[in-house]
Amino acid sequence: MPGPFIQDEQIDSARAAAHEVTQPVIDFIHRHSSVSVERTVLRMFGMDGAGQLGIPLANLMVDKLHAAKVLHKGAAYWYGRALQLGARSPLDAVERLTALPADKLAPLSPEREGNLREAVRQEARAAMGELHSRVEARSALRAELGGMPPAPHKYVIVATGNIYDDVDQARAAAQAGADVIAVIRSTAQSLLDYVPHGATTEGYGGTYATQENFRIMREALDDESKKLKRYVQLTNYSSGLAMAEIAWAAAYERLDMLLNDAMYGILFRDINMKRTFLDQYVSRRICAYAGIIINTGEDNYITTADAYEAAHTVIASQFINESFAHRAGLKDWQLGLGHSFEIDPHRPDTLLLELSQAMLVRRCFPDAPCKYMPPTKHKETDIFFSHAYDVMADLVAIWTRQGIQLLGMMTEAMHTPLLADRYVALKAANYLYKAARGIDEEFVVREDGKIAHRAREVFGRATELLEECRKDGLVAAIGRGRFGDVKRTETGGKGLDGVFERGVDYFNPMLEILEEKA
Repeated sequence: MPGPFIQDEQIDSARAAAHEVTQPVIDFIHRHSSVSVERTVLRMFGMDGAGQLGIPLANLMVDKLHAAKVLHKGAAYWYGRALQLGARSPLDAVERLTALPADKLAPLSPEREGNLREAVRQEARAAMGELHSRVEARSALRAELGGMPPAPHKYVIVATGNIYDDVDQARAAAQAGADVIAVIRSTAQSLLDYVPHGATTEGYGGTYATQENFRIMREALDDESKKLKRYVQLTNYSSGLAMAEIAWAAAYERLDMLLNDAMYGILFRDINMKRTFLDQYVSRRICAYAGIIINTGEDNYITTADAYEAAHTVIASQFINESFAHRAGLKDWQLGLGHSFEIDPHRPDTLLLELSQAMLVRRCFPDAPCKYMPPTKHKETDIFFSHAYDVMADLVAIWTRQGIQLLGMMTEAMHTPLLADRYVALKAANYLYKAARGIDEEFVVREDGKIAHRAREVFGRATELLEECRKDGLVAAIGRGRFGDVKRTETGGKGLDGVFERGVDYFNPMLEILEEKA
């Protein structure tokens, strides 16, 4: 990025500090698991249906094992015991284990124990092999259609609550030039400790993230991609109490991106931090295996806090998110690190300040497809100002080589955007990308100017925050409200009762494969 106002050594030092910050959390992760992780393992074996009252089979089995206090051995182990008892299907496995208390099963001989684990490992390898073949099919279609266009990729949202209406809106957006379709998730789904089953037609503020909904949308976009002769990417959410399971479903249904952040659920959904850190690690292992690009959520910090004053928290969190991602096997090309055009537009020099922040992000993470978010916090019902405001974000995006840009909508402060609103946003972005491409190569940033001064100031404060996190721990920093002005405690929030310590004989063949591949 133009402007060597931050030296390589400074960036290396910040990255090393972030790595120290995440190490204690990783140590905890390697000793623990969660009910969501164990349900993900069962879904890998094909346990994706629902039983009576619509309760997912994976929940029925894991809840039974957790209540019996035997889940520390791993759900995969008990799935193997069900097979030994003669189970012929995932539903049969659930029925056998729920009928017979797992804690009353007699221990196996070492030989039978070894045979059980090897048989389950073989089934796991077959399941992961099928996932790999589906990922390869996605890659083949993308290559057949000529790969991806130059960045920034134009990212637009659909959010009707009805998956079939979402499909119509997604097709229209693709026809208008969208590169990425994001299906917004129904409000508060992140607080559900299960994944709803089947296609859904009722959702508030968005559409439920389910495996069947993923399949329907991916199938529709594949069809539209072939008609348009260019590949259209699909995005959804992998966050909340069921994030690992959603990551598996998304990988299986060949999604391209997932919103997946290390701290979003802690800060903005009050999900317990131990649960969140565990589940994000496994969800990211799945994303790494499936070649999915994650989108992190640092842009949210500057909607709850002042974007000018809290800019450094974005940079610090991006370094922390990057470290967690690397530890889970993700490559730089998979890191859609989030930030946003959110400084109060009534402040002087806003464009220079926004350029500075975006240039700093690109300077620190040169190989990541950074995801740039549009202005939302200061949007007005004056749609003409709103549109001009969005276009300024488009200019910064092309100038600073963002990889992914979520396009702002002129009616965002008024209602859920209509088809015409997306068309106008896409038309403006297409114009800006053509008119201003290469602008970054034409201008040199002054070392003594406002852009460079602001970047040095923000980076300096970010390194101070990283040092605080390194010295006192990430948990303490979150407790002080250092990110997004939101304070959380280590034992507070939802989902802690679903966290447990692994036994010495813990068995998880899915994680074995994911970590071995990395």
